[in-house]
Amino acid sequence: MARSAADELQRAVGLTREAGAIAMRHFRKAHAAWEKAPGDLVTEADIAIDRFLRARLPEGDADWLSEETKDSGHRLGAPRVWIVDPIDGTRSYAGGRAEFAISVALWDRGRVTVGIVFNPATDELFTIAEGEPPRLAGALVRVRSWRPGDTLTLLVSGREARTAGFEKHFARAKVRGLGSLAYRLARVAAGHADGLVSLRRVADWDLAAGARLVEAAGGVVTDRHGAPLGLNRPRPSHDGLVVAAPALHGELLDHLAHLG
Repeated sequence: MARSAADELQRAVGLTREAGAIAMRHFRKAHAAWEKAPGDLVTEADIAIDRFLRARLPEGDADWLSEETKDSGHRLGAPRVWIVDPIDGTRSYAGGRAEFAISVALWDRGRVTVGIVFNPATDELFTIAEGEPPRLAGALVRVRSWRPGDTLTLLVSGREARTAGFEKHFARAKVRGLGSLAYRLARVAAGHADGLVSLRRVADWDLAAGARLVEAAGGVVTDRHGAPLGLNRPRPSHDGLVVAAPALHGELLDHLAHLG
């Protein structure tokens, strides 16, 4: 008998916390790290967590999509797929900064029914299950309300905070760089920031759980052009990201149009 989304969430939370313990065994300690491609860092903790969750999460007809597992394409014919980033924000993790997260989502026949974003360094656990509200450590969360003229806190990647020149286009914004996209999404969902912008391509595993948290918390999630996201497609990536409460989302898109 198939588990309910609530039961599946409970099982996944337990495994994600175990994965967090793996991450913390290596965090701020000597550990192996290397570039799998130029500028694309991976650590032994990424690989260990990927192996642990891949062995434990998928059951029955569920398949797997992860940043650290070669994509076979079998997932495209599966009714359910676990979409996982073992450590999102690997460069922050490797640098000893508590700006990373484990992202776990269950895609079930076209929708995400379970989502977890867990930062084990700060013990922040963000969760969502179909039919239930989004939560942080058990407490209900909601995106911030926003009105034209309000100042806003905008989360971006650390690199984009340094190079994209957002301050020129968002005059009323406090632009803050934060290493993990999944963590940034979760913080917007919890009302800790007003919005999020990414101009680079982003992958399913970066956003599957966090985007569902934001939507359940009353926010809007699109690519940088305002198009809706679709998960578990042949190419599991998207052209940027814009995330905010409905009233702010359109404003962000208008400003981004001037960035080209």
